[in-house]
Amino acid sequence: MRTYHCLPLFIWTYMFHTIDAIPFQEKANSDLPSERIVGLTQDDGKTLHRTKRGWMWNQFFLLEEYTGTDTQYVGKLHTDQDKGDGNLKYILTGDGAGSLFVIDENTGDIHAAKKLDREEKSLYVLRAKAIDRKTGRQVEPESEFIIKIHDINDNEPKFTKDLYTASVPEMSGVGTSVIQVTATDADDANYGNSAKVVYSILQGQPYFSVDPESGIIKTALPDMSRENREQYQVVIQAKDMGGQMGGLSGTTTVNITLTDVNNNPPRFPQSTYQFYSPESVPLGTHLGRIKANDPDVGENAEMEYSIAEGDGADMFDVITDKDTQEGIITVKQNLDYENKMLYTLKVDASNTHPDPRFLYLGPFKDTAVVKISVEDTDEPPVFSKIFYLIEVDEDVKEGSIIGQVTAYDPDAMNNLIKYSVDRHSDMDRIFSIHSENGSIFTLKPLDRESTPWHNITITATEINNSKQSSRIPVFIRILDINDHAPELAMYYETFVCENAKPGQHYNTCIVTVSVMDKDDPPRGHKFFFEPVPEFPLNPNFTIVDNKDNTAGIMTRKDGYSRNKMSTYLLPILIFDNDYPIQSSTGTLTIRVCACDNQGNMQSCNAEALVLSAGLSTGALIAILLCVVILLVLVVLFAALKRQRKKEPLIISKDDVRDNIVTYNDEGGGEEDTQAFDIGTLRNPEAREDSKFRRDVMPETIFQIRRTVPLWENIDVQDFIHRRLKENDSDPSAPPYDSLATYAYEGNDSIADSLSSLESPTVDCNQDYGYLSDWGPRFKKLADMYGGDDSDRD
Repeated sequence: MRTYHCLPLFIWTYMFHTIDAIPFQEKANSDLPSERIVGLTQDDGKTLHRTKRGWMWNQFFLLEEYTGTDTQYVGKLHTDQDKGDGNLKYILTGDGAGSLFVIDENTGDIHAAKKLDREEKSLYVLRAKAIDRKTGRQVEPESEFIIKIHDINDNEPKFTKDLYTASVPEMSGVGTSVIQVTATDADDANYGNSAKVVYSILQGQPYFSVDPESGIIKTALPDMSRENREQYQVVIQAKDMGGQMGGLSGTTTVNITLTDVNNNPPRFPQSTYQFYSPESVPLGTHLGRIKANDPDVGENAEMEYSIAEGDGADMFDVITDKDTQEGIITVKQNLDYENKMLYTLKVDASNTHPDPRFLYLGPFKDTAVVKISVEDTDEPPVFSKIFYLIEVDEDVKEGSIIGQVTAYDPDAMNNLIKYSVDRHSDMDRIFSIHSENGSIFTLKPLDRESTPWHNITITATEINNSKQSSRIPVFIRILDINDHAPELAMYYETFVCENAKPGQHYNTCIVTVSVMDKDDPPRGHKFFFEPVPEFPLNPNFTIVDNKDNTAGIMTRKDGYSRNKMSTYLLPILIFDNDYPIQSSTGTLTIRVCACDNQGNMQSCNAEALVLSAGLSTGALIAILLCVVILLVLVVLFAALKRQRKKEPLIISKDDVRDNIVTYNDEGGGEEDTQAFDIGTLRNPEAREDSKFRRDVMPETIFQIRRTVPLWENIDVQDFIHRRLKENDSDPSAPPYDSLATYAYEGNDSIADSLSSLESPTVDCNQDYGYLSDWGPRFKKLADMYGGDDSDRD
């Protein structure tokens, strides 16, 4: 359906000034066009008159989603300057001009070339102008207008999620909120009811309902039980147009889970449980499991088991397995078939997290009866004690009975028992036991000082069944007997000064001695000190008992002389107060030494002299040992040096006898016979036969072959050639990899000797002027010998 409106919208007026041209545009939204009359004067005196111009066109609105076969008519542009003669041309620019919107340049009719979607773009801004075809002049200024797209209901509501997940506690009341769903509509909410959404429930009744405006889902039934049904699937519809006929709709799914609450007490599936246990089971043994069922889950199903009452409450216990929620029956005390064969228990199972809201449903616990039957087994012997402690004196005689162990067979048959000692606990075979009555006796003497305790193991075995045996530890403590005499704690040696002043040493304590005793009397040690009976009165020293198990040695005179007695030996009688009394004699060594004014020892004898210098006997031994080691090192060094002289001069494996020995000895030429005696070369006989090479061992493998003597007047060149030939053909001439060089320089040189050694024998008036002709190398020599006589002088 097309709507044609003819409303003037814009009137444009142009005003021109002689200096400036200022355009002025006025847009009016009234029904009548406005106009402005302006009079202007130009320089030439002509007057410009007012010209009335204006655009005229329809108001432009367009429906979206046009599905017709023809192009959709939008509106018409028209100006009052258009006389209908085709002289004007309409041009359209802006959003979608030429592609979405086309204009008839002759009539100004605008059409939509394509289908438009308001949800993509709701309005388009375009600009129109009209020009004269002949002059190309714009008869109207460019004007802007808007094409607005009207909405139609072409979008269905869409939920924010395709699938919702929610939960609500079971047993909730009616109207409890579960979750809120939301749907949106892309249509224009300000135009009609295209975007007005209403919610309804398609699936999930009668359990749940939905608010039609807010989309909040609520419970519709009271006391829904998770144990009966846990999962619900609810389908919600959102419909636009206010839910009226013809409206578009969308749906979503909501998965609702009922969460658990503790509304169910535990229940045992049976009222009585029966278990069996041998009487020999160890403590803590699991006899069986019981379990109460609770339909709840999680912590609501957690329970705790306890023994309510029964004659076996002291003999058995029940513990709760937190993982499986089971009650485990365990043995708490040793069972005895002969004493009691059947026990009855009442076990409770109760929830640990009850919900106060549901206590009205009843107590959240249940009780079951547990019966335990004890079975008879062949048990090993049982000792009367869990361990035995025996005390015996260390002086007990061999074969004496020191104690006894007893065991019995707890079974009704009461089998006979034999006893034995586990030899792994008594490797030295010190003890033994009577196999019939369990009496323990000694096989060897005992010594508390070496071993104060003995821990042995006794085995009791049934005679009829050797597999039934028991073991018991026996701790034997050896009691002390005073069988060791006290002795001096260490070797005591002291001194007195021979040059002491009168009264300086008289009645002076020179040393305090202490005592040790291997025995351990129960009342502690008490020692006494006395002189030996053979010398009850010693004129030199006195023994004073300090009453604290020590004794002081006192001097009885001032003067002591090394000449008369250099060393005193003082015997001391030591005895204890235990029974029987034990005693011993210790000897104290006292030396007479020379001291300074302060009483410090200076020298006693050779050993004391060393001691005065601050060296002990151990230090002297260390010094002597160092001297011996030093002497041994000197002897070894000398032997190695002598051995090194016998080794080859060149011991390196890389040395191939190609070393060059330089003596820096320059001879005087072939005529200089004083520097070197060539007779040695001419006469090889002069070589000493007993001399060997210094660079090899003296033990040679080959005999040195004598050379054939040469004549004294043989030519040197011929001599050298013969020697070369002999060395080349002699395989025994060491060294085998040496190069013997006999270089022959030839006969005498034509030039005379330049040596100044023979200068005195030459005429002093010799002319050396020719040296100047030999070049710059001989300039210095020419200046020395070729100069004037005055220069030489």
